[in-house]
Amino acid sequence: MKYRRFGKTNFDVSEVSLGTWQLGSKWGDPFSEKDAQATLEEAFDQGVNFFDTADVYQDGESQRAIAKFLKGKEDKVFISTKIGRRMDPHVASGYTEKNITKYVEDCLTNLDVDALDNVLLHCPPTHVFYNPEPFFALDKLKKEGKIKNYGVSVEKIEEGMKALDYDISSVEIIYNMFRLRPAENFFKMAKEHDVGIIARVPLASGLLTGKYDLNTKFGQNDHRTTNRHGEEFDAVETFSGVDYATGVKAADELKQRLGAGDKLAAMALRYILMSDAVSTVIPGASKPEQIERNVIAADYPAFTHEQMGIVEDVYDKYIKDPVHYKW
Repeated sequence: MKYRRFGKTNFDVSEVSLGTWQLGSKWGDPFSEKDAQATLEEAFDQGVNFFDTADVYQDGESQRAIAKFLKGKEDKVFISTKIGRRMDPHVASGYTEKNITKYVEDCLTNLDVDALDNVLLHCPPTHVFYNPEPFFALDKLKKEGKIKNYGVSVEKIEEGMKALDYDISSVEIIYNMFRLRPAENFFKMAKEHDVGIIARVPLASGLLTGKYDLNTKFGQNDHRTTNRHGEEFDAVETFSGVDYATGVKAADELKQRLGAGDKLAAMALRYILMSDAVSTVIPGASKPEQIERNVIAADYPAFTHEQMGIVEDVYDKYIKDPVHYKW
């Protein structure tokens, strides 16, 4: 494993880390505490020291599983947790000091720690970024010692840029072979502010594994079945906002032209790490055997100029219009 400085936090985080949305459960399936602990321990054994979670993941089970795993490792790992999506309805007016404080205190309880390493507002409505109250509330919690750092998880480039007005340490943003726009201007701005970048949805909900075709069926409760057009939550999350059939075609062409074989997923993660603005990439895993599939990306050779051009060419051909202009 290789490590990178995580912005102004000065913590060196693993290039390939772990997103815990699926921890101990495939999408829509019951949570397994045993699988969760085994997955976390395997990740740690493979050099992963950054774990991304949220208070809504598995209704808090993700955080509570991490709390058990964390014992004795507090100074060796960095836990980033998101807050805000428990709000129902999820509206800008709900991002008050009172609510933010409550969410942070609940996370402290779930994770069983005295202070949170990093708190991210969890893809709040765009209007929140133009209201300083939630950020001032986070400043206050930082002064009180309840959080060490804070930042935002965003859907749109605009939101990430606006968040740089505040004392944030990190931005979590969708960046992958099917979402190249963040690298145009935003990454440069983040580096200038010494803000760490967490690349989320790195495999476009599995499209960039190259294993799916037009006949692939997902589970009845899987968001890849139920949220393709934003029926349940933001459309940008599922398949990175890419039309499924189009994504299958694009992934097939990438696999062929890059000569990826069955290693497209690892190559997709390595592509993200080609940007020195990215601190870490957070693919998910529901079982320990999936960890090695992710972490091998850190040891893959750098993309050649020709390979970088292939990714851009496929993006321009299949993805750019309309995805590039939406988010």
